[in-house]
Order: sequence, then C-alpha cells, then structure tokens
Amino acid sequence: MNLSAFAPVPPAHAYPGLFVSFEGGDGVGKTTQIELLSEALGKSGIAHRRTREPGGTELGAQIRRLLLHGGEVSPRAEALLYAADRAHHVDSVVRPALARGEVVLTDRYLDSSIAYQGAARALGPQEVRDLSLWATGGLLPDLTILLDAEPFVGAARAGARGPSDRLEQEPVAFHSALREQFLVLARQEPERIKVVDADRPVEEVAAEVCGLVERLIAVHGAGRS
Repeated sequence: MNLSAFAPVPPAHAYPGLFVSFEGGDGVGKTTQIELLSEALGKSGIAHRRTREPGGTELGAQIRRLLLHGGEVSPRAEALLYAADRAHHVDSVVRPALARGEVVLTDRYLDSSIAYQGAARALGPQEVRDLSLWATGGLLPDLTILLDAEPFVGAARAGARGPSDRLEQEPVAFHSALREQFLVLARQEPERIKVVDADRPVEEVAAEVCGLVERLIAVHGAGRS
C-alpha cells in the first residue's frame, strides 16, 4: 500500500465548517488557549466543537491511557496507536462537526505525531505524516496554531499541573528536538501553520489566537447559523 498517495485535502474545500488545530510542546498552554477561544466564540454565537487527541472519543480515551499512563510502548507501536486514534476521531467527531458547519478546535492533530514520533522518536517525519494522512483520508486543518515556548518553560508549567505523564518525563533533548521539528513544519507550511509566541502573558497570547481564528471565520463564515 502506498501511503504517500493520499494528498492532503483542506476541509474547507469539502465542508462548510472550519478545522483548527493547536500544537506545541508539553506545557505551552494549549488547553488554556482553547478554553479562552471557546469562550470568545461562544459569546459571538459561533457554533464550535472542542476535542483532543488522543482522547476525543471513548476509544481514544482508552488509547490515551495506554500511551500516556501505561507501560513502555515501542516507537512504531506508539505511532500506530496515535494513527488509529486519529482515524476514529476524524470519522466519528471531526468530519461530522465540519459537515454541520461548526468550527472544530482540536488539542493536537497530525503535526504532533510528525514531531513526537517522526522527529523526537526518529521514525522519520515523512513516514509518520504519510501514515496520518492515510488514516484521515488526507484531512488537514484550515489553520494550525503552533504555541511556541522554550522547553524549560513548558516543563515548568507542565510540572505545576501535577504528576507528569510518560511523554512529559522525557529528557530535555527530546523536548528540544520536538520544538525544532514543530518550527520546521511551520517553515514548510507557513500558510497553514501560524507560530504564536507562548512565552508571553496568557492574555496577549489569547488576543493573537482569537485574531487569527476570527479572520478565518470572517472569510469562510463557518459557525454562523
């Protein structure tokens, strides 16, 4: 099977909704920024759906427990489990919401797999990207917001949340490689991936994030009844 035969297909070409993913290393503030954006969209009457990977479905929640809080998982098995979660998540949550015209906000998507398993786990970014594109039928976000922060900043924030998961416990070199791969992806796809400096105060980051999403909604009209 030729996985690379699946060309990326931006959802706006096929659906009335908009697909927005949030990426970045551990502790950069993705959950906080999604919550703030969700509040802003709700106040504006924009229909939207919040979700995450892994864990956006019942099956995904089980996969998340295995990946983040279970025993050791080999790199290839890890990549395949994330791809399985992504395939189910897209079919059961993302595509239906996009078909309803909603704005979908996901905490992580395929760029996380490319950075974590492709680069930091040294499986090969292109191979992992092709696997995710095959799993999702080529579905790419309309907009990816990359929250960028120094690894030590993210580590401190993650530690303040409580006990760390298996990925958060990786050494600094892992998280540095992860950050660099995210930035490489942003340079490769500047129209889709927007880098936002997450070292700033939460309110400043939120204002920039909201601005990016609001401009996209104004163009496409998604989320409005």
